[in-house]
Amino acid sequence: MKIHARLAAVLAAATTVVLGLLVAPGPLPAAAGAAPRSTSSSDDCGVLIAKPGGGNWSCTFHDEFDGSALDRTKWVPQTNFVNGSPTRYACYVDDPAVVSVSGGSLRLSVKDAGVPVTCPAGLSSTYAAGQVSTFYKFSQQYGRFEARMKVPAATQPGLQEAFWLWPDVRYHDTSTWPLSGEIDIVETYSQHPTLAIPFLHYSADSGGPQPGLNTAWNCAASRGVWNTYTLEWSANRIEISVNGVSCLVNTSGDAAFQKRYIIALTQALGRGGNAWDGSGALLPATTEVDYVRVWE
Repeated sequence: MKIHARLAAVLAAATTVVLGLLVAPGPLPAAAGAAPRSTSSSDDCGVLIAKPGGGNWSCTFHDEFDGSALDRTKWVPQTNFVNGSPTRYACYVDDPAVVSVSGGSLRLSVKDAGVPVTCPAGLSSTYAAGQVSTFYKFSQQYGRFEARMKVPAATQPGLQEAFWLWPDVRYHDTSTWPLSGEIDIVETYSQHPTLAIPFLHYSADSGGPQPGLNTAWNCAASRGVWNTYTLEWSANRIEISVNGVSCLVNTSGDAAFQKRYIIALTQALGRGGNAWDGSGALLPATTEVDYVRVWE
């Protein structure tokens, strides 16, 4: 979600881009050598998975969240933006109350902090939320990306969660968004408690949401239970699956998807038709992430 000094502009531009990302590109890191192919039946991502066209996917990144703290060699908590509606929004903060690891899961929460929390651009709120990304830590062009997640069991409007990819700003300019690209592998909204919604942001945004091209509104995934979300991405094809069922295929080969992307995981307050009106026992709410795995 893009952010500006004025709250209305901050939240009006905040539909899906919740990183916006932040600093000018720095020097490019040296290219890493290709990881050796495993000759065993498993690698760091688990049992080897067959690759379309032959061979197996090879693990390049994984976090099983088996420790007791966020692995900061892999993840960066978001602190530069807000989320929600103009009348009820939360600050992203780096705090164990909203970003923690325990019981084998990453836990991202949104909660009423009870006291004012400092937000960007001189704003403040009593609501705090958690988001992490691999900003300046890890990025990849093409491959297989997967997360197993459980979002809060809720049916009233007010909560939004996402597993998504954003261009690596060390390599790519994102100021022309949506032309610069964004891959929302899944967004979930508590007003739609049985749906997982993918969204590909690129030049097709000029036509709005187009089911079957840049989004899908028929991907079944209930809240409050574990679901697995998978992206398989090549130069000319993007396929997003929910619990092993193909959900969206895009063969545009758009330039927006010919670049390196980072990974982000988000728990936020909703906006627009999914905004929270403050009623009901909605908060605190926590998304759990069992694992994130990436292959090439």
